[in-house]
Amino acid sequence: MSRIAGLHMHKLSTITVILPVFFQLQANDPQSKARAGVLHTGHGEIETPIFMPVGTIGTVKGVHFQELSVDIQAQIILGNTYHLYLRPGTDTIEMAGGLHAFNSWNKPMLTDSGGFQVHSLAQMRKIKEEGVTFQSHIDGSKHTFTPENVIDIQRSIGADIIMALDECTPYPCDLGYATKSMHLTHRWLDRGIAHFQATAPKYGYPQFLFPIVQGSVYPELRKQSATYIAEKNMEGNAIGGLSVGEPHEDMYAMTALVCDILPTDKPRYLMGVGTPANILECIDLGIDMFDCVMPTRNGRNGMLFTADGIINIRNKKWATDFSPIDSSSTAAVSQRHTKAYLRHLFASGERLGPQIASIHNLAFYLQLVKEARAQIIQGTFKSWKTSMVKRVSARL
Repeated sequence: MSRIAGLHMHKLSTITVILPVFFQLQANDPQSKARAGVLHTGHGEIETPIFMPVGTIGTVKGVHFQELSVDIQAQIILGNTYHLYLRPGTDTIEMAGGLHAFNSWNKPMLTDSGGFQVHSLAQMRKIKEEGVTFQSHIDGSKHTFTPENVIDIQRSIGADIIMALDECTPYPCDLGYATKSMHLTHRWLDRGIAHFQATAPKYGYPQFLFPIVQGSVYPELRKQSATYIAEKNMEGNAIGGLSVGEPHEDMYAMTALVCDILPTDKPRYLMGVGTPANILECIDLGIDMFDCVMPTRNGRNGMLFTADGIINIRNKKWATDFSPIDSSSTAAVSQRHTKAYLRHLFASGERLGPQIASIHNLAFYLQLVKEARAQIIQGTFKSWKTSMVKRVSARL
């Protein structure tokens, strides 16, 4: 197999099959490490930088897929291995023909490994060399995730991009535990890659496995882990264990360090991040992919992200503000409804309020990374980002 002009060339007998590479880098910002690229998957292309709405159990909470496609313009969504494994279960998903067929989302999907959810079940799990034994939050039943069966579960789910099993360390975390945990994640990775390479996708399109860099907030550990992960030469790489309570300065420092080590010709996914300002700063450092529950979770609680700053729509000051939710937004829902009307919905306990807020927030996040991409291509990202970080961080 060889690569020329951004293509993989596979020669089978006398027939040459040409397939696009998974990731193509298209532009670099001249004053930062920000980059624009495109991911090629069996369910379509993804332009980077990209934000992925979180669809934990096969749905983005309170948001219909029609809205995801049209208003929000999502290119890829994320599903959760832990939750989908427990309910509806891999047997049901396989009977449906994979998660794409089950939930009727025909664009790319990514699944995490379940490592973060297991991390959050600290009182209900045990970590051993074999894997992680945990109790279901639904019925208390016991289950085990291993590097191998997590691959099998994600083969059954059928996401385009899947993650290797890792341990997400808490913050704060002492150096000794962080070191032990990082090496365990690396050993699990080797087992996961071996099993991934020994198995095949189930639904006729490729799947791509991302290793996950760990190491808490210790620079030497992050360097070791990033180097180890880079040497595996997988199609993309993820950075985990950040946005778990550490100061933003530590998040940025660890992200910058890791991005300097991970290969430039592969996408970099920063897991679980974050605020609009976090995303802009980490694009500056070289990150291509993001996910976070913040747009929908905060939206359900009345917090709106806009190009001019952050709004608590429950505040009385918005009761007679008849301007659009966000006049700079391209989303119809953000133009159609006023702040006063949305506040009325929240004050009345009407379900439509959190739904509109969630759609608006997701649309804003997608619009933000789309504009970041345009600025990178134009070579003007750095100055634009500096201005936007101040704007989106303001409290209105």
